[in-house]
Amino acid sequence: MGSKSLPRFAAAGAGRMGRSIAIALAYAGHRISLVDLRQRTADEVRQLRDDAHAEIVQSLRGLAQLGAVRNDQVEPIAARVEFVDVAGAGAALAGVELVFEGVSETIQAKRDAFAQLGRWCSADTIIASTTSSIGAGTLAQMVERPERFLNMHWLNPAYLIPVVEIATHAGTAPVVLARAKTLMERIGKLPVVCSDTPGYIVPRLQALVMNEAARMIEEGAASAEEIDKATRYGLGLRFAALGVVEFIDFGGVDILHHASREMSASIDAARYAAPGNVDRLMAAGQLGLKTGSGFYDHSGRDVDAYRTDVLSRVLELLRHQGLWRAANDKTVD
Repeated sequence: MGSKSLPRFAAAGAGRMGRSIAIALAYAGHRISLVDLRQRTADEVRQLRDDAHAEIVQSLRGLAQLGAVRNDQVEPIAARVEFVDVAGAGAALAGVELVFEGVSETIQAKRDAFAQLGRWCSADTIIASTTSSIGAGTLAQMVERPERFLNMHWLNPAYLIPVVEIATHAGTAPVVLARAKTLMERIGKLPVVCSDTPGYIVPRLQALVMNEAARMIEEGAASAEEIDKATRYGLGLRFAALGVVEFIDFGGVDILHHASREMSASIDAARYAAPGNVDRLMAAGQLGLKTGSGFYDHSGRDVDAYRTDVLSRVLELLRHQGLWRAANDKTVD
């Protein structure tokens, strides 16, 4: 973009999430307005601006230490983030294509923010909340022209983790969803779409895993250190190579069914009971890869080539972790 052009993006809320999103957009080459929506004294504005800039630079320098950016790129990337106080918010937001709301996680703070965005943003600006706890349908009621609204949940650190979870509400216009996905893909993100459901995808899954890990420590089943070793180099490696549902089909729906039955009986019936769709697939003999269908349709798939590809993914991760040893040329007695 030319130096005189206005940013196409804005983050409304200059806290940790807004700053992290700003880094992601700036890293991808875009200018972005980091907009503070609160009335502050001149000294408070100056302090917030300086704090935001310092955190952005520090994060970029951390990436530079890891070789992700060059040292001489840090300041130019940071300079693409323009801090704007509430006095300049109207002008900064008037022409943006997409604005990320990232104010405090309270209904009143959200309501106030959306009222301001409704006054200042153009009619076709996509308004996206970054909330981690409030449903898209609830927030949409606060937004002028709610058809242009959706939730976009970034996973921390937002400038590093590629997945952005997009939750629509019943009135989200399909063209708005398509535009939001395209914009994220263009900055190197991987948008995933879910319905207006609590917990999105990742938080809902990880809350179960984290609670179960804490419960295992409480029960004396294993220490924190052993659980972390098992998850990093067992569970984590496998789910980095295979998606969770892909993993079910790869191993077999029947494996999940039987494991759920045994742990329901021995640990907790409510926590480990299989959902109805697992039981239905079992009854239909649709057990995944080995029967040609499960949660996915595997008909026509080259099974041998697919299994080789999966092994390749795991092997690459093992080598990256330094956990793969070359075969021993000598027989060990």
